[in-house]
Amino acid sequence: MSSTGVIDTKGGDNAFTAKSVHQNTSEPMYSGALSFMRRRYSRDLNGIDVAVTGIPYDLATSSRPGTRLGPQGVRRASTNLAWAPHFPSGRDIFAEMAVIDYGDMVIDPGHPEKLPEMIEDHARDIVQSGAKMLTIGGDHFITYPILKAHAEKYGDGISLIQFDAHSDTWEDDGDRIDHGTMFWHAAQKGIVNPSKSIQVGIRTHNESTHGFNILYGPDVQSMSIDAIVEKIKATVGDNPAYITFDIDGLDPCYAPGTGTPVLGGLTSHQAVSILRGLAGHVNLIGSDVVEVSPPYDVSDITSLAGATMAWEMLNIHAVNRAK
Repeated sequence: MSSTGVIDTKGGDNAFTAKSVHQNTSEPMYSGALSFMRRRYSRDLNGIDVAVTGIPYDLATSSRPGTRLGPQGVRRASTNLAWAPHFPSGRDIFAEMAVIDYGDMVIDPGHPEKLPEMIEDHARDIVQSGAKMLTIGGDHFITYPILKAHAEKYGDGISLIQFDAHSDTWEDDGDRIDHGTMFWHAAQKGIVNPSKSIQVGIRTHNESTHGFNILYGPDVQSMSIDAIVEKIKATVGDNPAYITFDIDGLDPCYAPGTGTPVLGGLTSHQAVSILRGLAGHVNLIGSDVVEVSPPYDVSDITSLAGATMAWEMLNIHAVNRAK
């Protein structure tokens, strides 16, 4: 920052050069570049700690569409958070880590059969660079090829920390591109280790757990935040962990803008508190926020919830990096 109070963005990550008493962007929330948390857009991964990317795909959805608009909706809502340090820690995350907006993966709607490979290639470019990948979806299918790319770098048997109303472990014939079967595939192929994985907030029936540890919706409502965090920590240990946050893990009153809402979900307070409790205690290798559907949203509260969960994931990386 110069003596005139102007932020010098040359070589930095901020998307703007602006006067600000907060030593951050003073751009109004309703204007400026549409990037996540006002980060600069870049495809240069050299020296980058976290690359935020969007995968605007929703053709694997089984109900209401619209999550292809999720990445832009979450970016727009993130401007409500970008002006100040992380709360309540006061941590200046962007002074501690190099974070960029990597932009969206280009989707070719004319070749849906190529989508899994395209997502895996996109994720591989980021993960193999050494940067951590934070993805904004898109429907939940996108997590499967992303996990495959992470397993190439970190090894099979990843711990999945899944916030969701649905287990997404329904069995299929192996040929479907579907947002309800991918974690069954991931477990079958050994990409994730169900015994060291945990699903939080599940409130739909599945005949088998397929070996996953589950905190059902009613369980979560009767447990303290500390107890939930301790259960996750005990399950995952120091195994490489990937957090996937399906926004329908939240109750629809906090996240109406999603394809398959289910009553009885987490409150926004519970969700952010759990994520904050995991900071410094899980070996986070990557994460995503999925199933935000702006066309069904009310006053952008779902997009804001998605942006806030992603912000907390960045905080986990920052705390882990500082250890």
